[in-house]
Amino acid sequence: MSGIRLLVSDVDGTLVDKDKKLTSAVVDAVRRLNDAGVAFTIISARPRSGMMPIADTLAIDRPMGAFNGGIVFTRVGQVMEHHVIDPNVARGVFDIVGDAKVDRWVFAKDEWHASTDEGVHVEHERLASNQNPIVQDSFDELLDEADKITFVSDDAELLRDLHKKATAKFGDRATIVQSQTYYLDVTARAANKGDGITALTAAIDIPLAETAAVGDQANDLPMLALARVSIAMGNAPDPVKAKAQHVTAGNDADGVAHAIDDIILMQNGVHA
Repeated sequence: MSGIRLLVSDVDGTLVDKDKKLTSAVVDAVRRLNDAGVAFTIISARPRSGMMPIADTLAIDRPMGAFNGGIVFTRVGQVMEHHVIDPNVARGVFDIVGDAKVDRWVFAKDEWHASTDEGVHVEHERLASNQNPIVQDSFDELLDEADKITFVSDDAELLRDLHKKATAKFGDRATIVQSQTYYLDVTARAANKGDGITALTAAIDIPLAETAAVGDQANDLPMLALARVSIAMGNAPDPVKAKAQHVTAGNDADGVAHAIDDIILMQNGVHA
C-alpha cells in the first residue's frame, strides 16, 4: 500500500493554539509536508470567514470543509457542496431549547447572528469566525437557510440534557454534536466530519485509504474512523484518544507539527 498523500486537520483545539493562532512550528511543518508531496487541508465547525486567514497563511489551494463539511469550498471562492439545516429541524430544535438559559447563535448566508455580543465565548468566536455578531432577539427568518445553530452555556449538565433531547427527536435528520463542552452545534445531516472528509477526499481525488486525519473532539471521531491514519491531540478527551491510532502532543505544544514529522512523514519514509 502506498503512503499517506493527504492530511485533513481540524482547526480549533488542533491546528491552532489556545489563542486561536497558528504557531511558526506548525506553519513550517505544513510546508515540509507539502514539500514531501503530501497534500494538506482543513475541516472545521468554523464558517468560511474564520477559515480563510488560516488558508491564506498556509496557502491551502485544495478544497476545505466549513461547518464540519456543510460547505466544501476553495480559497478562491468556489463552492462545491452546500448543505443547510432542514428548516423544520431548525425550528424544532429551537422549540426544544425553549427558554433555557443558553446563548443562541445562528450562522446563515456567511453571517453570524447572536442573542448577545458579550461574554468570553463571544470573544473566542470573534476570533474563530473572523467577524462580529449581529445581535437580535428573534432568529425565525434565518432558519430556512441556517448553516449552523449553536447553543452556548457553561452549564455542562444543561447542554448535555438539551443534546440528549434534540438527538432523540432529530438525530436522524441533523448532525447534533458538542464541538466543545460549552457548545451544542446543530448542522445539516451531511454536515459532519465523516461525510465531510469523504467529500474532501473525493474533491481532491485522493482516496481515504491514503489519507490521515487529526482532531481533538467528539465531532472529529467520524473522520478519524474513516481515515487510514487517525491522530488524536494530546489535549483531546480520553474517549477521543482511545479511538485514535496515534496520540500527538497538545495544541499548545505544536501537536500537529509533531504529528506531521513523527507520524506521517516518518511512515512515508521522510525524515524531517
